[in-house]
Amino acid sequence: MLSKNKIKFIRSLEQKKNRRQENAFIAEGHKTVGDLLLAGFQPLLIVHTEEWKSPISLPRDTEVITVSDEELRKTSLLLHPQQVIAILKIPDASNSLTPSTASDDLVLCLDGVQDPGNLGTIIRTADWFGIKHIVCSQQTVDAFSPKVVQATMGSIARVSVHYTDLTSFLTSLPEGTPVYGTFLDGKNLYHEQLKPNGVIIMGNEGNGISPEIARHVTHRLLIPPYPADSDTAESLNVSIATAIVCAEFRRINSVNNS
Repeated sequence: MLSKNKIKFIRSLEQKKNRRQENAFIAEGHKTVGDLLLAGFQPLLIVHTEEWKSPISLPRDTEVITVSDEELRKTSLLLHPQQVIAILKIPDASNSLTPSTASDDLVLCLDGVQDPGNLGTIIRTADWFGIKHIVCSQQTVDAFSPKVVQATMGSIARVSVHYTDLTSFLTSLPEGTPVYGTFLDGKNLYHEQLKPNGVIIMGNEGNGISPEIARHVTHRLLIPPYPADSDTAESLNVSIATAIVCAEFRRINSVNNS
């Protein structure tokens, strides 16, 4: 049985300050928790119903509590909880990314993305297109918030998310590294020669890429509406735009390599 203090602790991780203080985050659902465990995330606490089966042998020091469906529902942050809640250690990804990474492959940069659903979808998109690193400004929503983790559908297990000063990161890139960004006055995405490496910057939902970060962009891209002269929406949702841009990068380079 879960104590009131344990439930209070689990639910406290909805707040960023508590996640940082405990260096831990909450994940829910058999798929998301299973993917994180298989990826090597360190479990601190597992709360589960009888039907849940761990995909790995849990470390001996993991606290494991079996609960009823009703207890899980009272503890969960979800409307419809699914078998398991896990408290996991936030990984240290600081050594897995260097500026030279963008010389070898694509890296996503997010300049002030605020919506948890958008960030979660972007992480899921990066996973689909084989992008292993996302570099976020300090103003970007926390990747380990429960809403973001849930929206990734387990993809956060395979994509490293880093928070840093974007200006410093972009300044430190090796000379000649292409830096792409999306703008309403950019060049047609489908007419440009896109390289298989470099940085793709996506901006804030309302303001786009900030002027300070825009100065580092070497290739300004536009996702054109169809038809080009149509009276259409002002802009695309940032997660949708990210998916379109990533798909085109991978498409054109798979064609070039075939």
